[in-house]
Amino acid sequence: MTEDAAGRMRWLGAEDCNDEGTVGGKAASLSRLAARYPVPPGFALPALPASMVLTPALSEAIERSYLELGDRCGVAEPVVAVRSSAVDEDGVGSSFAGQHATYLNVRGGAAVVDAVQRCMRSAESTEATTYRQSRGLNLDDVRIAVLVQQLVNADVAAVAFSANPVSGERGEVMITSNWGLGESIVGGTVTPDLFVLQKESLALTMQEIGTKERMTVRTDLGTDDVDTPAELQHVPSLSEAEVREIATLAVSLEAEVGSPVDIECAIAGGVLYLLQCRPITTLR
Repeated sequence: MTEDAAGRMRWLGAEDCNDEGTVGGKAASLSRLAARYPVPPGFALPALPASMVLTPALSEAIERSYLELGDRCGVAEPVVAVRSSAVDEDGVGSSFAGQHATYLNVRGGAAVVDAVQRCMRSAESTEATTYRQSRGLNLDDVRIAVLVQQLVNADVAAVAFSANPVSGERGEVMITSNWGLGESIVGGTVTPDLFVLQKESLALTMQEIGTKERMTVRTDLGTDDVDTPAELQHVPSLSEAEVREIATLAVSLEAEVGSPVDIECAIAGGVLYLLQCRPITTLR
């Protein structure tokens, strides 16, 4: 891809952002869903070699797009999440969950450019390289796109599976949730709440309230894990209505994608947002 082509950012929901080969699996999946599901606005830098140093022209293009994202969000300098979106990421055979860098609570054009560069470099980390080797994926020409997306300041975050990844039961939906941003769940730093529902009826068949001693929150310098207020640690982070709303979203997305999915979502101000959707790669 030429630098001129790479400098044309792809916006979630636009047709030119739907191709995994251009913007990677993560961004393409969200882009295809953005017209029908509550996906926060964002743009993707098309895939480039992970070792590439951003040129002044590309850096300027990212900053211009960040300003446009501010216009779309109605905020001069929106707070964003900056995530990798490799061209072989979030597919049926490999998810790369946790292998590449993610930067949350990023604000300002220069800070976004820096986070994009660090995301690209993370594709060459020891962890990502080892994962590629274990999956028999290409090691010689690693290309990575980067997604810049409005950050949802979540009251509650959840990860939902439209099939039970523990038992392999495809007739169940499993949800884990915690207060604050979702990094405490995906990073495994907390015992979250657990909910299991029957997929067809959405009847709640299991509810285990985790201790939730820690939660991820925004700070002036990014994010941090802090002690969860005592009054929130032992009460459900989701109401039964919210559990069913998330389960309904997961089931709908499974039908859309055509296979069981693993989704990340957040609730802020009573509104549910879809942050990520990928095939489950671990079902037995």
